[in-house]
Amino acid sequence: MFTARNLIRLTAKRSFASTMKTQGVHFKDGVYTNIPFKVHNRKIPYAIVHFSYFLVGFAVPFIASYVQLKRSGAF
Repeated sequence: MFTARNLIRLTAKRSFASTMKTQGVHFKDGVYTNIPFKVHNRKIPYAIVHFSYFLVGFAVPFIASYVQLKRSGAF
């Protein structure tokens, strides 16, 4: 069971651990700053680039298998 002394010790540990040191950082903070590519204000919308990348990646095995079957004469 928690005694008063244990509660004080526990809250002291929590408050000490939850303090954050404020240091000067050279990069900005905010929404969409934690990703390594630009999402807003692009010439080509990001969704087009994203889905075309995955579409090409998904299609490559099927295209390769079609070429191999065509080359072997089985298709």
